[in-house]
Amino acid sequence: MDDNEKNAKVFKAFCDPNRLKILKLLQNGEKCACELLEELKIGQPTLSHHMKILCDSGIVTGRREGKWTYYSFDRDGVKNARNLMYDITSFNENAKTSLCD
Repeated sequence: MDDNEKNAKVFKAFCDPNRLKILKLLQNGEKCACELLEELKIGQPTLSHHMKILCDSGIVTGRREGKWTYYSFDRDGVKNARNLMYDITSFNENAKTSLCD
């Protein structure tokens, strides 16, 4: 997988209202899937779909304990997403302007 494919997974994580709600909930610390289900009022298959996307992005990590999975931010993944956003939105002050300007 090349860098663009990895980076696209990060942006995909932010492209859904439910995933944004999940990320907001995780700001307060680790959450059990049961807590997320209750807060979001969605079904377990839908939560699993969202959590797979968030985990694949590297922003969230999950750990199994008994029959439940507990989710939290992955510090390195969050740092990577922050750096990615900065890199993509930065521009070179010395770059030539477009001919269309």
